[in-house]
Amino acid sequence: MPGLFAAKKLKRNRQNFKWKDVDYKRRALRLDVKADPLEGAPQARGIVIEKVGIEAKQPNSAIRKCVGGPSGRSMGDIPGVRWKVSKVNNVALSEMVSGKIEKPVR
Repeated sequence: MPGLFAAKKLKRNRQNFKWKDVDYKRRALRLDVKADPLEGAPQARGIVIEKVGIEAKQPNSAIRKCVGGPSGRSMGDIPGVRWKVSKVNNVALSEMVSGKIEKPVR
């Protein structure tokens, strides 16, 4: 049981020991936001500069169409590609593939 006048020391210790927690430290220093080019956004807009066809990893054999070259982590069976296109001209790719909507012409 702490002493009667120990509140200041307990509070200071708690503030110091918070920095031992990895999740708190990353959140407080905003490390994840700084490292993420999308700045925490789950989806981002952009203009496609380059279309690339990359072969899938081993058990699959396909040429996956992606935008931009290899960089960083991989997404699914595409080695080294970090981003995936989900919409074209505000129409979802899944709807175009299933044939519900045709790709709009600008």
